[in-house]
Amino acid sequence: TLPVEFDASHRALKLIDNMGILQGEENKAAKAVLQAAALTYVATALYSVLQLVQLLLISRSR
Repeated sequence: TLPVEFDASHRALKLIDNMGILQGEENKAAKAVLQAAALTYVATALYSVLQLVQLLLISRSR
């Protein structure tokens, strides 16, 4: 889902630009917010991988 989320953020920014909804600094702020939202998915994916590694290490130590 990571590529989908990044693509959605990119498409949203393009749509906002094309419709002229935001201007100047508002565009920069919107880009920052959408990037932060997409990065929450990256953080969640990384956390899930680390949890899996932890569980594998625990199961091997028994």
